[in-house]
Amino acid sequence: MKAAINEMDDGLMELNMGPQHPSTHGVIRLVLKVDGEVVKSVIPDVGYLHRSIEKIAEQVGYIGFMPYTDRVDYLSAMHANAGYAMAVEKLAGIEVPRRAEFLRVIVQEFNRIISHFIAIGTFAMDMGAYTPFVYLLRERETINDILESICGARLTYNYIWIGGVSHDLPAGFKEQATEYLDHFDKVIGEFNRLLTKNTIFINRLAGIGVISEQEAKYYGLAGPNLRASGISYDLRRNEPYSIYPELDFDIPVGQGWSGHKGDSFDRFYCRILEMEQSSRILRQTLKMLPSDGEIRAKIPKVFKLQAGESVSRIESSRGSMMYYILADGTIRPVRVKIRTGSFNAMTVLEKKGTGMMISDLISFFASLDIDAPEIDR
Repeated sequence: MKAAINEMDDGLMELNMGPQHPSTHGVIRLVLKVDGEVVKSVIPDVGYLHRSIEKIAEQVGYIGFMPYTDRVDYLSAMHANAGYAMAVEKLAGIEVPRRAEFLRVIVQEFNRIISHFIAIGTFAMDMGAYTPFVYLLRERETINDILESICGARLTYNYIWIGGVSHDLPAGFKEQATEYLDHFDKVIGEFNRLLTKNTIFINRLAGIGVISEQEAKYYGLAGPNLRASGISYDLRRNEPYSIYPELDFDIPVGQGWSGHKGDSFDRFYCRILEMEQSSRILRQTLKMLPSDGEIRAKIPKVFKLQAGESVSRIESSRGSMMYYILADGTIRPVRVKIRTGSFNAMTVLEKKGTGMMISDLISFFASLDIDAPEIDR
């Protein structure tokens, strides 16, 4: 009825894209007003996946909340684990053993790769190319085999714990991981020939949804979405943590490879290059990994934090993931606040999506790699 009224008033039709639409990558609703195929306005409507996860943190205690952090971003759960653990450790004054720091980086970089697999694989599928997604799903499952050998899980890992990690590496892990990285470096070349250099794919993305440096800063974009606009900012380099200061890697930024700097193709290709850098980081960490040592600091069974505040920021697959903890000296926090890259990425849709064709809006939305759990907390 509302759509009919809009047609009578201004000739526009109101359409709902989602909340269960294959191109929204989760329970997200986009309220569109269209004139034929042209989008006249797009309003994101979020909240369909709200689970009160921040409130749960206040009920289950510091250690009990760790498995819940997996659900902050189930595609990048290792980063969500690590960010929360770092915030607690900072306030508790816990020093993580060096071997555990290496193990954390190893699993996080593997997780970054498989998160980007999903991002670019579903991106291709949104553009009508199904084959690349199947290829990348195969590669993702192989890395999940590697991660499962460490912690027994394939999606919500609960591997990074307060003070370190839950398990040490199994026998033969280095050889298994190195063998896969040798294979992975070849796969990236094959994938680029299959999709990245595909003329049809490039034409669907080049020049679409251009976000300037100033706009990227104004909307608070993070991760590949920020770097694709030409801003070289990565917490692993700019606000280094863990063992990242000891590692040699580059920060890919948008160059306007096939259109304009900061367009949908740049956001896509930045993720391709980031996977290559993750492979580079993994090779270094596997070589530098201490041969022995503790994997977790000793913490009391009844775990309390002194009264105070703590903030941690970590470079997740979708950019800056922040945890804020307010403690009062008991076993439970007074407040836990989580900030992620996907929520801010939603804010840019309303401005940049207006005036696009519906098909271009889908490619623009896909290029932002928005993950619904990161939005609703």
